[in-house]
Order: sequence, then C-alpha cells, then structure tokens
Amino acid sequence: MDEVDRIVAAWRHERPDADVSPMEVLSRVSRLSQYLDALRKHAFASVDLESWEFDVLAALRRAGEPYELSPGQLVAATHVTSGTMTNRVDRLQRKGLVERRPAPSDRRGVLVRLSEGGRERVDAALDALLTHEHELLAGLDSGERATIADLLRNLIEPFAGSSD
Repeated sequence: MDEVDRIVAAWRHERPDADVSPMEVLSRVSRLSQYLDALRKHAFASVDLESWEFDVLAALRRAGEPYELSPGQLVAATHVTSGTMTNRVDRLQRKGLVERRPAPSDRRGVLVRLSEGGRERVDAALDALLTHEHELLAGLDSGERATIADLLRNLIEPFAGSSD
C-alpha cells in the first residue's frame, strides 16, 4: 500500500458516493511527473544545463545535421511562445551553445544552429538523463515497459495536438 492507496481509501470512506478511481492512476502519474522533473533537473545540472536549455538544444540535435531549425520550428518543438524562444536563443547564443545564421531561402529569415559545444553538452545531458531513467525502470521487464508505454500513449493521445 502506498500513499495514493491511503488517500483513495480515505476519500472512499469520507465520500462513498464519489467514484475516486481515477485518482488511483492519475495521482500516481502526477507524483511520477514531479519525481521525473527533479530527476531531469539533476541530470542536466550535472552538465551545467537547465531543463529549458536541454529542450532547445535537444530539438536542434534531433533535427540531424546540420543541427539547425528556424525559430518557428523551435517554437513548435518546445511549445513556448516566439518571444520566449527569442529570449532562450539569445541566452544560449551568449553561452556559445547555438549560433544564428541567415536562412539561405529567405533574406529576412534566420536559422538557429547547434554549435559544436552545444552538441557536446546536449549529448552529455542525454547520457546523464538516460542513466537515471534506466535506473528508474530497472524493476520492469521489457514487456512491462512496453505495456506502460502503450497505455500512456493511449491516455495522452487526446492531448497530442494541444499546446502545454
């Protein structure tokens, strides 16, 4: 019995008229989310990155060579406003992790490119994150992992098109 079981049992006692069964799943998802946020922050801090920095750098890294995207593509990939993205790119550029360059197809356009230092940093952050995530899932076999992944995919699907 965990804390969620105790909370659900208390609600069932106090409110037998209410179907609190969603709490059995979603309270655990919420608690796991909080734990994962802390885990990510720790993994990224180990290579001197913040979570938002990893998100931008990772979007560029996943784009493949030459590891560049337009600001609009970065906005879409990270679900932030264009003003927020401009601020983030400015800060990453000052740290030498990204570079801005003119878009060859649009004289007014700009592309954001991952620098070599940015690539090294995001790769190190990913390695640190995956180490922690593998440890977290070590108690599950591959079938259990696949089942959880499938169930969570089904649960989140209705929200896939909405912004955070």
